[in-house]
Amino acid sequence: MNTEAGDVELERILDGIGPRLRGLRRERGLTLEALASATGISVSTLSRVESGKRRPTLDLLIPLARVHRVALDQLVAAPTSGDPRVHLQPLRRKRGSVLVPLTQYPGRVQVFKQVLAPREPELVTHAGYEWLYVLAGRLRLILGDRDITLLPGETAEFDTSEPHWFGPEDTNAVEILHLFGPHGDQAVVRARPSGGS
Repeated sequence: MNTEAGDVELERILDGIGPRLRGLRRERGLTLEALASATGISVSTLSRVESGKRRPTLDLLIPLARVHRVALDQLVAAPTSGDPRVHLQPLRRKRGSVLVPLTQYPGRVQVFKQVLAPREPELVTHAGYEWLYVLAGRLRLILGDRDITLLPGETAEFDTSEPHWFGPEDTNAVEILHLFGPHGDQAVVRARPSGGS
């Protein structure tokens, strides 16, 4: 690619960031004021970036990606290749767990395939809604005061504002499909409690 063509492509990519940021903010139901409060970036700066009147910098994009729960490269879209396939890039986590993002665009629902290694339960809460589908192994889901075992082919869905943790039930890894959405309704669990009928 020659320099002039490269400059045109760079301008096209930069021009697309503002509308993408505005779309993400509106999709998540955030006002400029709420986003400013969450990121520490002024309302006027956010407005100027979204409208294309100010060039986005890493100092601005990193906190925005964090608040929107998207990867930085999703805010700076690469040129489309016409290839609809997702090119999987497994991410190795501590203690042997593997995370494979199956969706690579900013959207309401993010989909992952995960292989979870054994670890100690540690309940967390955060905004959102999760769906878990067990592919292989036995998944232990602690949801509030409920302790549930999911077998291959079983599914659970819940509001992540309730304290929760999930991982292998025993010393073997478990393989799951994990869907995460930033918005959700009431918790609904579709599984049998351990030892239940």
